[in-house]
Amino acid sequence: MLKLRNIFKSVGPGFIMAAVVLGPGSITTSSKIGATSGYAFLWVIVIGAISMAVYANMSTRFGLSHTRSILRVIAEEYGKGFSAVIGIASFLAALSFQFGNNLGVGMGMETLTGIDAKVWPLVFTPGAIVLIFFAKNLYKTLEKLMMVMVMLMIMAFMVNLLFIKPDITAAMAGFVPGSGFMASFDEVTALVGTTFVLHCALYQAYLVQNKGCTIIDKERSINDSNLGVFMLAFISLLVIITAAATLKPLGITINSAADMAIQLEILLGSYAKYVFALGFIAAAFSSLLVNSVIGGGLLADALGMGRSMEEKTPKLFTTAILLAGMLVALYVSGNGNPVYALIMAQASSMLAVPLIAIGLLLVVNNKKIMAGEINTIRQNILAFIGLALICALLYIMYSRLIGYLSSL
Repeated sequence: MLKLRNIFKSVGPGFIMAAVVLGPGSITTSSKIGATSGYAFLWVIVIGAISMAVYANMSTRFGLSHTRSILRVIAEEYGKGFSAVIGIASFLAALSFQFGNNLGVGMGMETLTGIDAKVWPLVFTPGAIVLIFFAKNLYKTLEKLMMVMVMLMIMAFMVNLLFIKPDITAAMAGFVPGSGFMASFDEVTALVGTTFVLHCALYQAYLVQNKGCTIIDKERSINDSNLGVFMLAFISLLVIITAAATLKPLGITINSAADMAIQLEILLGSYAKYVFALGFIAAAFSSLLVNSVIGGGLLADALGMGRSMEEKTPKLFTTAILLAGMLVALYVSGNGNPVYALIMAQASSMLAVPLIAIGLLLVVNNKKIMAGEINTIRQNILAFIGLALICALLYIMYSRLIGYLSSL
């Protein structure tokens, strides 16, 4: 019991990373995949999680080895322009998540209260801005909040899984790549985007530095990073399996949070939509808050304008993401399909991944920077496989976009 308590005392950055990635977009995408394709794409989560763990560990090792920030080191070694481009890419990736987080808050609150979804971003975004500017020791506040949210989400779906009794044989087969990939390309791409989120992996270096960890904390910090990735992958797997066992047999097309809540009806009955809505709101608001901090902080640091949330410029950039995400969400709420928008937000977040991956790879393979913590051959092989996966998906995305535009 004491050992378990010590483990939970030591974690933090990994749970923050998990909570950022585990937003409404990831829950929606996982539910949609399970409802339409059953267990077929569980293997995608595994590949995405392995890739995420490799890059998060690389970033963690840098953070433990240095007091300077990773983007400042990139600026000094590879040029300010390259650092600025990575910062802008991270900012845009965070922004693509952000309007999805606002949509999630709106969808959850509409299910809970019946009040139009368009109202709620106007409530939650100002609340997040107040926290950014006035919360003392923001890191510790976020750390505790994220840990509670992630554990509650896992417990709810695990207990529910005991009641629905999914087809274990079919679920196991879903971990083996099969056909049907292109038919569900948008959802599968979004599924990778829910797990392999490199601006969050990059920010791991900042999180371990903010926590005061050094290289002597390497084993504990790497374990925490891996635990965070495991948590977000495990929840995505739970949601897909639950949706495959409950929604797919009923032929349900997901158009709202209430549709997704049907997954929990066997356990919670008529209360399912309220419990699911609360979890959806918690996931949305926690991701909304921390994702904006990551995007704003990385951009400010890349431009040499500060890295701490105690400084003015990172707070201003963070506020910009919050406000932009709110405005896009308000537009989509009134003019589009929020569920489809959430899925496309997850998919579009991958556009920034190659640049961030290249920056991380350059740093962790530079002996002058990393000394004894330089990447091993095995780590590089896994890292390049992850990068190749993203590049292949992006190539298909661009090919489809060009084909679509040429047909207009």
